[in-house]
Amino acid sequence: MAFLQTDVTGGKAALVPILEINRLIKTFNHQPVLDQLSLGIYPGEVYGLLGPNGAGKTTTINILCGLLNADRGKIKLNGQAISASSKALLGIAPQENLLYKTLTCVENLHFFASIYGLRGQERTKQIQTCLAAVGLIDRANSAAETLSGGMKRRLSIAIALVHNPKLVILDEPTTGLDIEARYEIWQLIRNLKQQNITVLLTTHLLDEAERLCDRIGILKGGKLLAEGSLAQLRQKVPAAEILLVQTDQPEQTIAHAQKLGFTYRKYDNELAFWLPKPLPLAEIVNLFATVPLNSISKQPVRLEHIYVEVTQQSQDAH
Repeated sequence: MAFLQTDVTGGKAALVPILEINRLIKTFNHQPVLDQLSLGIYPGEVYGLLGPNGAGKTTTINILCGLLNADRGKIKLNGQAISASSKALLGIAPQENLLYKTLTCVENLHFFASIYGLRGQERTKQIQTCLAAVGLIDRANSAAETLSGGMKRRLSIAIALVHNPKLVILDEPTTGLDIEARYEIWQLIRNLKQQNITVLLTTHLLDEAERLCDRIGILKGGKLLAEGSLAQLRQKVPAAEILLVQTDQPEQTIAHAQKLGFTYRKYDNELAFWLPKPLPLAEIVNLFATVPLNSISKQPVRLEHIYVEVTQQSQDAH
């Protein structure tokens, strides 16, 4: 496809980052928003940047796009310092779709492609390629205002791809979408990965990051608290499995579990215990035979458990 990105040397993927952020600092009203932020995103990967509101995700994106200047730090995109000339290397689908609602899908893409200097047959071909990539060929001549929410988001992603950027930023791409449209966007992101397109994904949905991302960075208070693949991040929670318990006697249950050597945590309204090794459920039920339980179940260590652990440790440190 026209926007297929490859970065291969001697048959092996190069280990040079597409995006390299080094010790980025930004303050507003003497309050640090980004505090020595450093990270790298490599060719062809989907990198998820997670964090609560105010963590610094939007500030980071605005600096990447040239809408803000960092106070200190360096950013390289495809090996060159970001500048006005590097903007063409970056595509962004913002959280709010920036579409001309009375223009058709093709007309929207023509407009944005022209901004990046695409002309003639090259532009026409790239527009068709992008429409196909996001599944909108059959709606090419439909006005943007007639599209469903999921289709508008897909058109926004097509616009981000139209100039064949080196890095595509998808900022909260499924916010406000119903579950069916969300699944469509998830499949689209998987398709982009298969085409070796490098993606920076910001999201509040932990299951979204868990399903889609090769590596994940957890950002809070402008600091990168943890980073790695899901397998690497699982090392932050030294448990083989998570045991979830419902009971009318929580204090008794906690005390009993701690005597068994199980670490206690509370996730939402559920009591949770870290199992140091996998145990059959029947064996666990026997271990809790003296405690009145309403329900008991197991689940693997999920990103939500990791996220809570990492952010809670940061809060406790302060």
